[in-house]
Amino acid sequence: MKTRYHLITSILFPLLLLSSITKSQSIVLLQQDKPTSIRGLSVVNDKTAWISGSKGYIAITNDGGKTWDWEQIKGYEKSEFRDIEAFSDKEAIIMSSGAPSLVLKTIDGGKSWQEKYRKTDTTYFFDAMDFANERHGYILGDPIKDKFLLMETKDGGETWANVSNPPIALPGEAAFAASGTCFRVYNGNLFIVSGGKNSRIISTTNNVTEYNYVNLPMIHSKSSQGAFSLAAGKNKIIVVGGDYENDKRTDSVATIFTTHPPIFNNPTQVPSGFQSCVEYIKDDIFLSTGTSGSNITTDGGRTWRQIDSTSFNVCGKAKHGKMILLAGNGGKIAILKM
Repeated sequence: MKTRYHLITSILFPLLLLSSITKSQSIVLLQQDKPTSIRGLSVVNDKTAWISGSKGYIAITNDGGKTWDWEQIKGYEKSEFRDIEAFSDKEAIIMSSGAPSLVLKTIDGGKSWQEKYRKTDTTYFFDAMDFANERHGYILGDPIKDKFLLMETKDGGETWANVSNPPIALPGEAAFAASGTCFRVYNGNLFIVSGGKNSRIISTTNNVTEYNYVNLPMIHSKSSQGAFSLAAGKNKIIVVGGDYENDKRTDSVATIFTTHPPIFNNPTQVPSGFQSCVEYIKDDIFLSTGTSGSNITTDGGRTWRQIDSTSFNVCGKAKHGKMILLAGNGGKIAILKM
């Protein structure tokens, strides 16, 4: 009887624990009603996080999201700050997508900003930015002459230069400046997901000297369709997207990609609709969000459950901690409680 009891409890306890985990998440709104659409989010730790958005707005919290210091950067009131990379409560880098394309940096907590890059050429449109470490970073932009724009810094964002061998883009293919997460740097290698008339995952090997191109099983053909975001977990990459013009459409809004061998597995239970961002939390847990609401998976992307119907553009987890934030239109900022 004792052996049988232990067998039953060893089976039931993990199931009960998983059930409590899947039902315990909630999204709590921290603030809203600011005249900006937030696309950039960088969570440094459990106290400090930065956001960036339209009309030149940025904000920082140093108390875990309870209060935020907002600023509309003087001289940049028309800038679209689509992505931000923060390294501490003092140092952060922001990029503006449209003409002019810009990179600004602060080292005093946002009290002052220095312009590090400016390009007035209208063919330049920045989509996302990510860093391998505090010194070495990249910016991805829309294709120019059938090649993605790819820029690099090796001095912490002080100077930027075009990479000599950017990835090839197919006709009608582009990346989405929706959440700053269509482009990620993992273990020194680059990962890009694209959309439009083609939808692919592009990755590098051998320190960005070779590119791998794999077609994604995501809806594509229109400029509003394709893959919008990726996040890497244990032995897999989750890709999300869909059609932002039809955000309730649920076919091909998420897929699971394993690299060895390169195989795709689609979820048996999909997110609630279009998703513009996905973030790895821990173990097999990922969070995704978009205008159709926020969803969570606890089994590595096989099944998703909607936990909130509020529209957000981006979600992010602390680089050094557990805090998870979401942000969206109207200056909306929220925290995920688990």
